[in-house]
Amino acid sequence: MFKKLLMSIGLMSLLAPSMAFAAEEGPTVTQLQGAVDAVWVMLAAILVIFMQAGFALLEAGSTRMKNAGHVAGKTVFTFGICAIAFWAIGFGLAFGDGNSFVGMTGFFVNGTEEQAAAAYGALSASDVPIGIKFLFQLAFAGVSLAICFGGFAERAKLSIYFIFGILFTVLIYPVVAHWIWGGGWLAGHGKQDFAGSTVVHLTGATAALVATIMLKPRIGKYNKDKTPNLIPGHNQVLSVLGVIILWIGWFGFNPGSTLSAMGDGFFGYIAMTTNMAAAAGGIAAIIIAWIYFGKADIPSMLNGVLAALVAITASCAFVSVRDAIIIGAVAGILTFFTAQWFEKAGIDDPIFAFSVHGIAGIWGTLANGLFASPELVEKVGVGQPGLFYGGGLHQLGVQALGIVSCFAFVVVASFIILYILKVTMGLRVTEEEEIIGLDLSEHGTYGYPEQMKKAAQGNASHSI
Repeated sequence: MFKKLLMSIGLMSLLAPSMAFAAEEGPTVTQLQGAVDAVWVMLAAILVIFMQAGFALLEAGSTRMKNAGHVAGKTVFTFGICAIAFWAIGFGLAFGDGNSFVGMTGFFVNGTEEQAAAAYGALSASDVPIGIKFLFQLAFAGVSLAICFGGFAERAKLSIYFIFGILFTVLIYPVVAHWIWGGGWLAGHGKQDFAGSTVVHLTGATAALVATIMLKPRIGKYNKDKTPNLIPGHNQVLSVLGVIILWIGWFGFNPGSTLSAMGDGFFGYIAMTTNMAAAAGGIAAIIIAWIYFGKADIPSMLNGVLAALVAITASCAFVSVRDAIIIGAVAGILTFFTAQWFEKAGIDDPIFAFSVHGIAGIWGTLANGLFASPELVEKVGVGQPGLFYGGGLHQLGVQALGIVSCFAFVVVASFIILYILKVTMGLRVTEEEEIIGLDLSEHGTYGYPEQMKKAAQGNASHSI
């Protein structure tokens, strides 16, 4: 017995150093949590970046065949512009330490935690590496720019996309982002915008509205008596697929804004409110279109889904599932009627960027001031409860202040930039270039070369 005891002690003494070494090398609970959060936010960033594919398909399907290659291709081009400009300047202006108006540090992101600690105090609440935080926020800036360029569709010069894309990314979007997410003055007032109904969607849509007005309608859109003509998109299947991709991408957009997958799984609750709002928006929009047109209009349904997703983006973490459904349904209805109104008012918005992202962004932002519940407000830690939950008018007033101030800033900044571009180099392609299509005039080839060749041959035979 004594001999066995000595042998056991000797064996344990031999194993002890290796056991201690393993214990020292193994990850701690904190390290595991950080790794899980980093992977989650990286996945969310990928989902949001993949939304660019959704925008490309939606916009290409919603415009004419002669512009399809241009519309799809410029999506890649403009996201590349956004990435470089946001890395160099935009991210620092949005999230760098500075004043209540704009950030003043953290330009040319180098991905080190030393720079993060010294420059990005507004992002310090999360331990996710700064490189991943940058990619996540870049994805949001890219979405806002994609929304903005919807208002340029089928008539703007490619060079305007290049110049305005840079200036939007470094002068317009970062300012609004800083005001609300970067520790700016609206953040100090408790402005609630969890994932960007105002920051991303209203900002991009407002710039799109200014561009749409300044570019003027497409050739053939309006008759002499100002009545609009329908210019249908060339492929509803592409549009449907684009919306499905965007719907999926929104699960990175909203739940990813938790910047954490740990704890009680709050990101799952946000995913649920997001999904239910989208479903309600699509159903409400197609029912209203059915009543209004006498037909179940597919583009109206697609816009209803997107409008609901835009609206719930601000409130997804602040409202109950029931209220999310209400917010989504109202967004779908509002977008349908405002799209009809803008078209009749002479504003030719080819993909209804302002109706879908602007009007719905305004409604979604205001909805926080109505529906934000005390329990969820306490959990998120931003602002106060909404009017319908005993919070009075305070939060509704803060939300309205954010809308008015951000809208006014983007209108003025966008107009100044576009006006300078208009008088110096012109915004719009020539009438001849617009008629033959931007695929050929800007890129030298068609997105559908075989079909367009047949169309050209048919026109030549008809003229003979």
